[in-house]
Amino acid sequence: MTEPLEVLGLPAVICSSEMTRVIERARKLAQINSAVLITGESGVGKEIVARAIHHFSLRCQKPWVDVSCGALPEHLVESELFGYERGAFSGAMGRKEGLFELAHQGTLFLDEVGELDARMQVKLLRVLDCGQYFRLGATKRTTVDVRVVAATNRDLPAEVRQGTFRGDLYHRLAQLQIVVPPLRQRREDVIPLCRFFMERHHFEKDLTAPVITALENYSWPGNVRELRNVIVSACAISEADELKLADLPEGVRGASSIHTMMDVRSLAQAIEDEDDDGGCGEGLLQEAEKRLILDVLARMNGHQERTAKALGISSRTLSRKLRGYRVDMGANPSLGSELMS
Repeated sequence: MTEPLEVLGLPAVICSSEMTRVIERARKLAQINSAVLITGESGVGKEIVARAIHHFSLRCQKPWVDVSCGALPEHLVESELFGYERGAFSGAMGRKEGLFELAHQGTLFLDEVGELDARMQVKLLRVLDCGQYFRLGATKRTTVDVRVVAATNRDLPAEVRQGTFRGDLYHRLAQLQIVVPPLRQRREDVIPLCRFFMERHHFEKDLTAPVITALENYSWPGNVRELRNVIVSACAISEADELKLADLPEGVRGASSIHTMMDVRSLAQAIEDEDDDGGCGEGLLQEAEKRLILDVLARMNGHQERTAKALGISSRTLSRKLRGYRVDMGANPSLGSELMS
């Protein structure tokens, strides 16, 4: 598994080409002192990308402050963001700095920015335009230097057209944009993420080939958050040294059977077509076997004993077949995946 990227103490598992491009874009945009809007479905890892922007920016030694706009009660949003003076309202016993002040010279991450009401949208727009605002109950302006990074799972352009989100604020927030793809579009991340969650929760279990197939072919509507919950739950209830299909939720298990049936039917049809044309179906079967073995070997990070166990064959048989494929695992453990390309 690729070593996780540490961003502000939070590990990020980046293996797929899609997420590699997202992080590279974050690295580039981090050098530009403008607001960034990160969009994507719930649970795809937008906060990781926001932290990466701060991590790679010139403000990386300055404060990082984050807030979920959707988690704050509507009547507290203004006081949390901008602070207040003593006596500004009942219960204000002293002056409190807002999140903008706490993030001075650093980065303020506004998660779920689409949840802000119309009044707060106006106030946020003004701060983004001039860097000044009034604390609640104050008579003097507070000036701050803050880089704002916002995130949302909403379709803000559609909400602008509907009149539920201010167009001027959207364009101010979206000076720079990053779209984080859903997990179903970056399947290379699924198994490394699984192993990361297992390691983090101290589960020492293997993943059988059918489980790997199911995990990689499930659509993950809840994205990384759902994957984490499935793996932690499956490992917690499993009493064996390896996860089996029975340990997974029914919906995830179904992805394995559907995918397997499609593969078998496709292979059978290909063999039948080859035979009709006078070709060699046996050669196709041998090639399918080779690709299956090398695929599982790559997923097991070159571990031959685990690969043999997942395939249901002996280690001696596996070694013999690998010699036939001319795979020298001692010299290059990643060769199995390279031969598949």
